[in-house]
Amino acid sequence: MTLLERLNKFDRFAASNGIRITHIEEGFAKAEMDVEERHLNGAGVCQGGAIFTLADLAFAAVSNTHGAMSVGISNSITYHKSAKLGDHLTAECTEVFEHHKLPSCSMMVRNQDGTLIASATGLAYSTKAQMEVDGLM
Repeated sequence: MTLLERLNKFDRFAASNGIRITHIEEGFAKAEMDVEERHLNGAGVCQGGAIFTLADLAFAAVSNTHGAMSVGISNSITYHKSAKLGDHLTAECTEVFEHHKLPSCSMMVRNQDGTLIASATGLAYSTKAQMEVDGLM
C-alpha cells in the first residue's frame, strides 16, 4: 500500500468528510475537497474546521514522505476568504525546512479559480517508527 493509499484509507475523519490526498512526492503534497452542504457553518460558508482538515491532511502527507512516522505538533492557520457551497478546494503543502526530528511545512488552500482561501504552517515530530508503505503514490 502506498502512502497516498494509506492516508486516504486510514485517515477516517478526512475520508468521512470527502477530503482526499491526490498527489504526493517527497516534500510536496496536494489534498482536495468539494464544499458540500455538510461543510457549511451557521453563516452559510465553509466551516473553518473543514478547511483546516484539508490543509492538515496535505501536511500529514508531506511530513511522512521521508519514511519516519511523523505527527503534527503545532499548526497555525489564517483564513483569507470564505469558501462557498460548490467550491473545489485544493491544499498544497510544501516542506520549508527538512529536519530529521522537526520538519516544518507551509500550506496554501485555493479554490477552483486560484483564489487564496487560507494559508497555514505546520511543525511535525518524526518518531523512530517507520511508515510501512510501498512508495508514495
